Amino acid sequence: MQIDSRGPRFGATITLIVLIGVLYFNSISLLLFQTLMWASGALFGPQNTLYGAIFKNFVKPRLKKEVELENVKPPQFAQLVGFIFGAIGITGYFVGSDLVFLIATAFALAAAFLNSVFNFCLGCEMYLLLVKARLIK
Repeated sequence: MQIDSRGPRFGATITLIVLIGVLYFNSISLLLFQTLMWASGALFGPQNTLYGAIFKNFVKPRLKKEVELENVKPPQFAQLVGFIFGAIGITGYFVGSDLVFLIATAFALAAAFLNSVFNFCLGCEMYLLLVKARLIK
């Protein structure tokens, strides 16, 4: 399946804002929400998330030109990676380890920043390396 490559970048921008809120407010609620977004993206593809719906219905119609489509698998894998970091952060919070909560959230924030600002998806690159190493298909 092919998706508009601007959609995951838009989602990364919203994710970046949410994760800044997580760190600024020390908010487990925001991290739980974001982790649910990652879970839905990992299960159903980033185009089928709340952020994907916002992009499809409100942002994409206002963009002037079409762009190159991309395979959904790398961004979907990136959503799984985000989910793992979110789950680690949530676990850290509930076991009382503020350091684990902060580090996991900060790593996810750094990845979202790279995708949002520089269009560099760490999870997508991980996926491509794993495919090249024949560890996944």
